[in-house]
Amino acid sequence: MDMQSSRQLAVTQQQAWDALNDPEVLKLCIPGCDRVEATGENQYAIGMALKIGPVSAKFSGQITLADIDPPKSYTIAFDGQGGAAGFGKGSAKVVLTPNDEGCELGYTVNAQVGGKVAQLGQRLIDGAAKSLAEDFFKRFDKEMQRRFGPAEDEAAPTEKTGMMSGLMKKIGLGKKDEAHESDSENKNA
Repeated sequence: MDMQSSRQLAVTQQQAWDALNDPEVLKLCIPGCDRVEATGENQYAIGMALKIGPVSAKFSGQITLADIDPPKSYTIAFDGQGGAAGFGKGSAKVVLTPNDEGCELGYTVNAQVGGKVAQLGQRLIDGAAKSLAEDFFKRFDKEMQRRFGPAEDEAAPTEKTGMMSGLMKKIGLGKKDEAHESDSENKNA
């Protein structure tokens, strides 16, 4: 299975890098994950429960980081066993690129599965993988907002004071100021 995508993050490249290397953040954001523990330099043990179609299993495995170029990129190698349900192994290249909105996280995954999971069919496996990735990013975005606040465009709206805003007020479509409203109320009384 191969999967490639990218996601805009409303945090800096460094903030995203730090979070992606924090076992607690990963544990919170990886769907079904109950354990991410450092076992050595750039190595982690992971435990997670997955349900793909009719197959449910508890997987345990190892993650190893390689080709590390902070805060830009790394490669994650993973190998997990789920008993009779099967196994999963592969790698993912993760690249963080700064931009005006924060940074873009791009990833390319190459994975193989075996056992009962492999018998489910590629379409079901691909759909489950995309769903897991989407769920991860929803959780990751929520955790980044909790840690660093909402993105600028999601922050509390500010009063518009530009030329168009002034024109809209003059023709009666914009927000009237309170002093002007109270003058109107006094004239009507």
